[in-house]
Amino acid sequence: ARSLDKLYNFADCSGLHLIFALNALRRNPNNSWNSSSALSLLKYSASKKYNISWELGNEPNNYRTMHGRAVNGSQLGKDYIQLKSLLQPIRIYSRASLYGPNIGRLFSLVKVMDFLKTRLLDTLSDQIRKIQKVVNTYTPGKKIWLEGVVTTSAGGTNNLSDSYAAGFLWLNTLGMLANQGIDVVIRHSFFDHGYNHLVDQNFNPLPDYWLSLLYKRLIGPKVLAVHVAGLQRKPRPGRVIRDKLRIYAHCTNHHNHNYVRGSITLFIINLHRSRKKIKLAGTLRDKLVHQYLLQPYGQEGLKSKSVQLNGQPLVMVDDGTLPELKPRPLRAGRTLVIPPVTMGFYVVKNVNALACRYR
Repeated sequence: ARSLDKLYNFADCSGLHLIFALNALRRNPNNSWNSSSALSLLKYSASKKYNISWELGNEPNNYRTMHGRAVNGSQLGKDYIQLKSLLQPIRIYSRASLYGPNIGRLFSLVKVMDFLKTRLLDTLSDQIRKIQKVVNTYTPGKKIWLEGVVTTSAGGTNNLSDSYAAGFLWLNTLGMLANQGIDVVIRHSFFDHGYNHLVDQNFNPLPDYWLSLLYKRLIGPKVLAVHVAGLQRKPRPGRVIRDKLRIYAHCTNHHNHNYVRGSITLFIINLHRSRKKIKLAGTLRDKLVHQYLLQPYGQEGLKSKSVQLNGQPLVMVDDGTLPELKPRPLRAGRTLVIPPVTMGFYVVKNVNALACRYR
């Protein structure tokens, strides 16, 4: 109960809504869910009037591998019905949102170069299409969220999961899923055991923290189509083109007061070992651009746990103050030069794009 109090208070003070995953591994002899402890927790949280949504279990498809116990889909469905029946008599939770089941896939990354493999970056897209097909067949209109996103499984790998290199997979995941209509992506985790978290043991931000912060500040929810001349080529029969230069576009976050409505933000991943030049066309050509280029900082290269923004290292001012994230202005008409194996955000100012002028 004390842990729940701390967790709820943290979420509430941060302006976040708490989704709590109940333990699905507590089982009766017939393998049905033992809900006794869950019911006690529900009653306690109701007495505190905690506004919580609920979930049952975490990656149940991996239970056999991780915990030596299997729960099939039919049984889990019955367990969710049981959870729903527990929530309905509790007034505050009678209409509470119920999420899940989430499913995971174990994979292992052991080298920096694994993060530069385009085939790996495209794997999730294929999986999402399969999930969308199932959902559209059986529960049309139901939203799909991606929860518990990590760069490597089983707690991650030291000097890899928490490095600059891991950001390629993370940023590509955000862009790719937005293109596929996924509304919510939940990152795992802010602070935890292992190496997949966003801050170190002293709460100093790691590379994916800075990447996530820039994404939240610059990227709005509206996705825009991108056409890149020279990349949209047709593959030969039986081949799949997996581009090493990836460009995504969104309307700029309208909550960012530095940019007016109608601005556009590009985020670009260059996996090539050479720099790439990009010329903006059409109405974008004569607009001022703000560059936010993220590169590794220090001697470790892609394994670095520190990053620099436009050549300046990013560090906290003090325990509670983030540094100013200053863009580098690029004059109108200038070619964007993307250094090898880097990623960055480019805000095209004052485009007055019709799709971005209104909510």
